[in-house]
Amino acid sequence: MVKKKKTNIKDDRAMLSPAMKMADLVNLNYHLLGVLSRLGVDLGFGEITVGEACRRHSLNVGSFLLICNVYTYDDYIPSGELLFSGAPADIVKYLHSSHVFYLEHELPELERALEKLVAPCDVKQKLVIDRFFSDYKKEVENHFAYEETVVFPYVETFSRDCREQGYSIEQFEKNHSNIDEKLCDLKNIVMKYLPEVCDTVLRNDVMYHICYLEEDLGKHTLIENNVLIPMMTRIEENETR
Repeated sequence: MVKKKKTNIKDDRAMLSPAMKMADLVNLNYHLLGVLSRLGVDLGFGEITVGEACRRHSLNVGSFLLICNVYTYDDYIPSGELLFSGAPADIVKYLHSSHVFYLEHELPELERALEKLVAPCDVKQKLVIDRFFSDYKKEVENHFAYEETVVFPYVETFSRDCREQGYSIEQFEKNHSNIDEKLCDLKNIVMKYLPEVCDTVLRNDVMYHICYLEEDLGKHTLIENNVLIPMMTRIEENETR
């Protein structure tokens, strides 16, 4: 009987740490350029480390690494230790900056690109696309408004003075919905059903915008579900013991 050799499968992905060079972080995952921008960290950081960059920009390094890990590894689930090292207020600051980015930059850019794309279409086709996108934009705005007026103020206040406010992060978790699902429908419309008269280059440009926004919103949701919610749940439980 031949014995099977035991194989140790090692996780060869890079460990993100405070000692890592910022340049190495960006080389590892260029999607982090958007993260840095939303946190106010500009390029030109030379040879400084992640820890040094966080100190310069008054960022909690644990929070920064949590966000970067979510963006870098699709299956990332933070350890309790790293969750404990992060600061809910910094996570909320990042999520708020992302809301501003989506509403003031990405959605308007996508809307303009769609308008150019469907310009040769007939009136009925234009109305369908316009109505679909308008409904989606309103859904996103309502979703963000709830977080901005209810969830984020709660997190910031509770993190500061730990007082019961008649609200808990569990309520957010129960009512939290994904806002990237309708983008899949829009992607299919652009990819499958728009007439051939629509310019191929413009169609590809719109597809790129949709795919980027869909992916980024997915990461945004993961930060809320896998970082902010368990982080706040832990804090709430500690305060009620």
